[in-house]
Amino acid sequence: MRRFSQRSHMVTLSEINITPLLDLAFVLLIIFIITTPLLTQSINLRLPHGGQKSPKLDRKDIRTVEITSTGVYAFEKQKLQLSQITSQLIHEAKMNPNLVVYVRADKDSRYELLAGLFDVCQRFGIKISLATDPTTK
Repeated sequence: MRRFSQRSHMVTLSEINITPLLDLAFVLLIIFIITTPLLTQSINLRLPHGGQKSPKLDRKDIRTVEITSTGVYAFEKQKLQLSQITSQLIHEAKMNPNLVVYVRADKDSRYELLAGLFDVCQRFGIKISLATDPTTK
């Protein structure tokens, strides 16, 4: 006759249930998909129409400068004065010769707001890319 011991009834679970972990991963993925497009703009601007979509560039070579119609400058999503932005661009241009300044200016902004930035970029050989809204009216 065979004996059954108590040990056979106390079997430990050697498998990990990964369902909650997968649920968490999917929720985080959905959150990042929704919030990433919102992070590309720091100032609400109305871009002028025209132009074509810009070619793909290496993200580490691009610095974004935004200019509102009221004269507020933002460099990489931080509101700064033009003098602070130019000194930062000069420093980065010395470190990275492939630097490109991506300018997002409101369509109602005055030209003199852009002129100072263009002058610095031209003197130090920094490439400039102007953002436009490629959709037609």
